[in-house]
Amino acid sequence: TNDTFRELTEIRQQSCELPCKVAKLPENKNRNRYRDVSPFDHSRIYLQLGTNDYINASLITVEEAKRNYILTQGPLPNTCGNFWEMVWEQRSRGVVMLNRVIEKGSVKCAQYWPHREERDATFEDTNFKLTLISEDIKSYYTVRQLELENLSTQETREILHFHYTTWPDFGVPESPASFLNFLFKVRESGCLNSDQGPVVVHCSAGIGRSGTFCLVDTCLLLMSIRKDPSSVSIRDVLLEMRRYRMGLIQTADQLRFSYLAVIEGAKYIKGDTSLQEWKELSNEEDDPPEFTPPPPLPPPRDPHNGKVEPSFFPEKIIQQMEIHSLGTSQESELRKRNITAPQPPPAGAEQLDDHVGIIDQTSKAPTKSQQQETEEAVEKPKESSPVPGTWSPLLTNVCLCTALALSAYVCYRACFH
Repeated sequence: TNDTFRELTEIRQQSCELPCKVAKLPENKNRNRYRDVSPFDHSRIYLQLGTNDYINASLITVEEAKRNYILTQGPLPNTCGNFWEMVWEQRSRGVVMLNRVIEKGSVKCAQYWPHREERDATFEDTNFKLTLISEDIKSYYTVRQLELENLSTQETREILHFHYTTWPDFGVPESPASFLNFLFKVRESGCLNSDQGPVVVHCSAGIGRSGTFCLVDTCLLLMSIRKDPSSVSIRDVLLEMRRYRMGLIQTADQLRFSYLAVIEGAKYIKGDTSLQEWKELSNEEDDPPEFTPPPPLPPPRDPHNGKVEPSFFPEKIIQQMEIHSLGTSQESELRKRNITAPQPPPAGAEQLDDHVGIIDQTSKAPTKSQQQETEEAVEKPKESSPVPGTWSPLLTNVCLCTALALSAYVCYRACFH
């Protein structure tokens, strides 16, 4: 890891700083998601409609591989129309999205395609209409078939939207196998072919995850063309690509993952592995995280056989403990809360990132130690409460004394009266 960090530092030092004056113009500030990520003037994409031709997007050209990519930021609410205008004008057939709309509670990208409930969306500023035709949901990616219509000419085109849904910001995918399975799914569609317009690749800023995707694809393509994997220098390819867009590959982990993915992909080029192996290892047919049902709750425990209801831990609180799987460090705080009525969730809580916060709480099964603690807490009332059908010693003594006193009184009355 230290070696990768050192190498990334050297790559940053060797990367050239080229002018990006157009991105800094006052009228274009609201078209940039991040102030420190701008397209170079020499490689930026030009829009053809309207008076402003600026969009935060760069064309990366790899001449030897005959590969072109458009790397761009996640669209803003005010640039969604410009985004689809660019897709139309560049004759792109595919869009590769490597982020989620909301990540860690922050909006990383506008919702620039229609939801399943809406079916279509119209962008009046650029006069384009987008219709959702189909959606194929896998465990960690989704492929959507979209229809893009130019309302000015009534011409329509099919656009494929490849959405990687489990790649964390500043992080890496689950494994090289799952990433390569996704990459080759994009390749099989023909969206990357030289006879099509450049594929549009974006994440949030359009440099980290997007750079990883393009770097691995380019290196594998060059290895296949040269028939000699050892002749391809990943470092040199990245430095060349950074001449077209700044900051490609943001972290040492992303650079290290790029090496691992290229090494794994080279096995396929040599014939040592197959696409089917990556597909099986990726578990793409599993339920995606947001659709995975929570684990079933254990059957309710009733230590008193239905005769006495435990009073210290109400059943609702016990179920909440099992569902949320709180750690032992939070146990004392939870028990304090159990004495009072449970508080309602704060307003707006359901608006948090439902792929991260809410689902994580319901998808994790309680650990064995936490289940044992919960069971002990349930059984505590059993130890302190009298079992139905038995008499306490004090009550027994009182009844015995009363019976003896009554007997003595009856004998006294019978003998002397």
